[in-house]
Amino acid sequence: MLESKRCIIRGFQRSDITEIRKLYKSEEVRKYLGGVPQGESIELSLKELEYPPKGSFYWIIREKQTDEFIGLASLDPHHDGVNIELSYQLLPRWWGRGYATEILQLIVTHVLNDLNLTKIIAETQTANTASCRLLEKVGMKKEQILIRFGAEQAIYSLKKKI
Repeated sequence: MLESKRCIIRGFQRSDITEIRKLYKSEEVRKYLGGVPQGESIELSLKELEYPPKGSFYWIIREKQTDEFIGLASLDPHHDGVNIELSYQLLPRWWGRGYATEILQLIVTHVLNDLNLTKIIAETQTANTASCRLLEKVGMKKEQILIRFGAEQAIYSLKKKI
């Protein structure tokens, strides 16, 4: 479990399923993530949260004082087969209030210091300007622009200072 000033970041529990479904079904949240998953793909994603593939970490983010569900964060092997990718999804009611910055700073510090990784990346659509600003705010630098999933993507990275 990780803890910031306002948030608790912990592993998945079955009691989180209803709130995670709301997150996955939110058109606002899924706008830059390929849209709302259809059919069995939500159930497959939930199963993956419960039984993560090797090399993946999934966290539930909750507001510390109220225990309200904020969203998800994950670390997964990136498509390039080399790097570890940080991903995040927050319910819209938590946007613009500094929670994402607080959460990402905590996770990046944990990954680079406690998990002993030397580099972390994040990928977002360039059209998702709020996400691009967030990644820059936590110290990530734009490394590459490419077309993937039918849209222009930006790859951001942060390397551990040695």
